[in-house]
Amino acid sequence: MSERIQKLQDFLKASPNDCFLNHALALEYVKMGDEAAARQLFEKNLSFDATYVATYYHLAKLLERAGDQQQAIAIYEQGMQVSKAQGDMHAYSELQSAYEDLVY
Repeated sequence: MSERIQKLQDFLKASPNDCFLNHALALEYVKMGDEAAARQLFEKNLSFDATYVATYYHLAKLLERAGDQQQAIAIYEQGMQVSKAQGDMHAYSELQSAYEDLVY
């Protein structure tokens, strides 16, 4: 296990629902090829705070790699709705671009 993963896990003991920490740990798992663990953390983020926009893009990309295009499309669409509602047009644009690359 990498030192970064261990540090993130230690931080999460004190703040288990910290979306930033969960997201960072999920990205570390993606780097290691443990997409199942990453998916659990991304999904935990969305269940805890559906407004944490960064999670939508990375979860949808993970679903794409797993061959689950329909679920990836749904996650992109949800993320676009949330980012637009928050006025985060940068995130909206990134999600829309990834969505269009998948759909068209």
